[in-house]
Amino acid sequence: MHLVTLIPGDGIGPEITKAVTDIFAAAQVPVQWEEQNAGQTTFDQSGELIPTALLKSLEKNKVALKGPITTPVGKGFRSINVTLRQKYDLYQNVRPSKTTAGIKTRYEGIDLVLFRENTEGLYSGLEVYDERLGIADSFNRITVEGSRKICRAAFAYAAKHGRKKVTLAHKANILKMAGTLMLNACKEAATEFPQIVFEDKIIDNMCMQLVNKPEQFDVVVTTNLFGDILSDLCAGLVGGLGVVAGANIGDHMAVFEAVHGSAPDIAGQGKANPTALLRSALMMLHYLGEHAKADQIEKALESTLLNQEECTGDLGGKASTSQFAQNIMAKL
Repeated sequence: MHLVTLIPGDGIGPEITKAVTDIFAAAQVPVQWEEQNAGQTTFDQSGELIPTALLKSLEKNKVALKGPITTPVGKGFRSINVTLRQKYDLYQNVRPSKTTAGIKTRYEGIDLVLFRENTEGLYSGLEVYDERLGIADSFNRITVEGSRKICRAAFAYAAKHGRKKVTLAHKANILKMAGTLMLNACKEAATEFPQIVFEDKIIDNMCMQLVNKPEQFDVVVTTNLFGDILSDLCAGLVGGLGVVAGANIGDHMAVFEAVHGSAPDIAGQGKANPTALLRSALMMLHYLGEHAKADQIEKALESTLLNQEECTGDLGGKASTSQFAQNIMAKL
C-alpha cells in the first residue's frame, strides 16, 4: 500500500480530485490518501497558505497528487507551486503531450515529453525594483549544477523509455552565458547516452517547428520560462490543458498535478473535466511502480474518450464530472 499526500486545491480542484479517487477505488489501486490542502481556500479558513501539516505530510510520504490552486495575478502570495518546487528541489517539470483518439485536434502522431527546469531562471524570485528610476530588474539565474541535473534527467528518461532523440530549446545566440550553460550541460549528458540523438534549437525557431511539424520531436528539455511557455503550447497541440498530465520531480520527492487553473467560475457545477488530474495520477502510479493499474485505468479512459457523448462539455459531451468518472469506472 502506497501512502500518498492528496492536495485537492481550490475551485474545481475538490471535484476533479474526487473523480480521480473514486476511479482509483473502483480499480482497487493500492493507494491510501492522506488529505492536506493549501492555497486561497486554506488561507481563508486558517490563515496559512501552506500549512505545516501539509509540509510534514509531504516530507513523510515523498509523493503527492495535487489539484489546481488559485494564485492571484500581480499581487498577494507567490505561487504555491513555485514555493514547493524550490523548497524540495523538485527540479524536473515533466509534461507529456500525446495525441489521443477521440480528442479532436489539428495534428496527428504527436508523442513528446517536455522537461522544464523547475527551480531557476526567471522564476528564481530574484527581483529588484528601483522606485526612483521606475526600473524593475528580474534576474535569470542559471547554474551549472541545475543545468546538468535537468539535462541528464531528460537523457536518462529518453534512455529508460526507448526514446530516440533529445532536443534542447535555448537562446544561447543572445544569452551568451546563461544559454551556453544549458547547451554545454546537454552536450555533456549526450556523451553519457550515445544511443540518444541530441539536437538543439533556438527557442523562437523551436516554437515555429512545434506548430509546423510537432511529430518530429521526442524529448524536449529547456529552461524554466521557456519550458513554461512551450509546455502550454504543446498541450494546445493535443487538445489543451484539460487533457495533459504534469509532474514535479526531484531526487527524493515527486508532486503530480493537473496543469490547468482552478476555474472558480465553474466550481461546484459539475462541468470540470478530470482527465488532466487523472493522467497526472497515472504518471504517479508509474512512478510508484504500479504499471498494471496505470495501464488498466488508461485503457478505460481512452475507451471513454472515444465516445464523445460520455465526455464532459469541453470535449463535446454532456456528462458531468461525476458521470464522466462513472463512465470510466464502467470500463474497468
